[in-house]
Amino acid sequence: MTIDFISAENGGLRLYDTDSARPEKGFWSDNVEFLAAVVRGGVAESVFGSSSMDFASEEGFDTDDGAMHLWKRTLERAGI
Repeated sequence: MTIDFISAENGGLRLYDTDSARPEKGFWSDNVEFLAAVVRGGVAESVFGSSSMDFASEEGFDTDDGAMHLWKRTLERAGI
């Protein structure tokens, strides 16, 4: 599994492995520990983001940069 696409959704992140058999499902969470565990399973050299990452306040975050802050905390927690 290699995470290569992310989107903001309902105050959390959905992480996708677009090469998997069912990329439409992804992994959703608003919990840094869970997201970091998923990322430890593999993350692509380049990860692309949905436009929802830029407009995170429309997806349940307090601010538009909330989703990026969660993603950065996830990567730090995962040791990446």
